[in-house]
Amino acid sequence: MDTLQTIWRGLDWSVPVELLLRVLPALLCITLHEMAHGYAALLMGDTTAKARGRLSLNPLHHIDWMGLVMMVAFRFGWAKPVPINMYRFKNPKRGMALTALAGPVCNFLLACLMLLLFGVSAALSGSSGGLLPRLLVTTAYLSLSLGIFNLLPVPPLDGSKVLFSLLSDNAYEKLMRYERYGMLLLVALLSTGVLSNPLSAAVSRVFDALIVLAERSFALTVRIFR
Repeated sequence: MDTLQTIWRGLDWSVPVELLLRVLPALLCITLHEMAHGYAALLMGDTTAKARGRLSLNPLHHIDWMGLVMMVAFRFGWAKPVPINMYRFKNPKRGMALTALAGPVCNFLLACLMLLLFGVSAALSGSSGGLLPRLLVTTAYLSLSLGIFNLLPVPPLDGSKVLFSLLSDNAYEKLMRYERYGMLLLVALLSTGVLSNPLSAAVSRVFDALIVLAERSFALTVRIFR
């Protein structure tokens, strides 16, 4: 028993903890992103996502494993696209654009919420290096990354659906046929750093601008509980 306890105490838990700090936030960000698409479509009259069980908090309903790996490794990734029938919208292209925007908007709101909670948690615990504060700030950063990444106008990302909504119906339908090839291009660009480096810089700038939310919630919590 003493030997087992010695081995247990000697284990290096930093790697699994760091992995956990990336996987759990990634699952949350992806799940809420896809649910936002489904609920936006539902509000505009399309029940396809609801009928196929995509309005769910179960991450397994939304995960694209390659996208999850890319998000954990490079902090930029994607999920399994929510099925949308754009022809159930009164205005198909506008409805598709609004549905596409719902995902990134959800990620931006989640990032803001996590930063507010990070400030509260850091103030109450007296440290920003604890597991909960780190989990909150990592979720904020990953959520912001996912939102910004998906605004790129490259199929099948959300930004492409917003851009394509400005095109003629004929051009829109032609371009949407090539969605699956866009994903191969994105994987290549991310893995080589051609795309991930400028994206990381953009996310860092936005994150630095939003960190004021954490600072204010920290100051308010200290004032209330001091």
